[in-house]
Amino acid sequence: MTPTPSKTVVFITGAFVSHSCWDEWRTYFESKGYSTIAPPWLHKEGTAAELRARQPNDVALATLHLEDLVNHYVNIIKGLPEKPIVIGHSYGGMLTQIMVNRDLAAAGVAIHSVPPLGVFPYEFSFLKAGWKSLGLFTSLEETYLMSFEDWQYAFVNGMSFNDQIASYEKYIIPESKTVARDALTPAAKVDFAKPHAPLLFTAGDTDHITPAHLNQRNFKAYEENGSILEYKLFTNRNHYVLGLPTWKEDADYILQWIDKVQQAVPVSSNQVEA
Repeated sequence: MTPTPSKTVVFITGAFVSHSCWDEWRTYFESKGYSTIAPPWLHKEGTAAELRARQPNDVALATLHLEDLVNHYVNIIKGLPEKPIVIGHSYGGMLTQIMVNRDLAAAGVAIHSVPPLGVFPYEFSFLKAGWKSLGLFTSLEETYLMSFEDWQYAFVNGMSFNDQIASYEKYIIPESKTVARDALTPAAKVDFAKPHAPLLFTAGDTDHITPAHLNQRNFKAYEENGSILEYKLFTNRNHYVLGLPTWKEDADYILQWIDKVQQAVPVSSNQVEA
């Protein structure tokens, strides 16, 4: 499949964090000649502090469903002048896979992605990091806010205590339990056999929420059908990968990969160690 050249990038945020996590990435990609947007999820407009002030009584966000979120990004992408490159992190990586599966992207990059339906996340660290967001035995009309202690385990393991606190205060926001649950429903389904635009998976060897083994199983779920597909494992990357001091190394790899596939240069589908 020959990708459609594009200079437009849509960044899709994951769960639990503000879309401002892409600010440095946007500036960097724009310095390389791309036009970028990082639209917030539905009902997540505002700063992290503003969204936290609504916790837990933001019913609109609390009752958000994955289908609504998918339609939100579909409408944004269809309103662009060209098919964009879609880059998503975590839950946004799953949304990226859905956009690619629907033939809405010129290329897709799934960074430390939550898997779509069909790749069961049985890894202990994934379950430990994420099960509370399902809100079992709690009201679905109240949002969930990850505690600092859970943030330490799920996102920022291995970082200094001061950096952990600073990142929590800067980015953490309330989340919808229904969206978390919908990742386990047909709303999160993709057709792994369908030919698709170029798709890159990146993973980190210290990530707890989406450990490398889970990302690799997601990658391997796609059938070989001539589509460009690649998996890249980086070392010393936790789930806070977008804000680590090494973020620009990841961005450079992604930019180089985009350049190759935009020129229709074959890309190896084998795992590459950093």
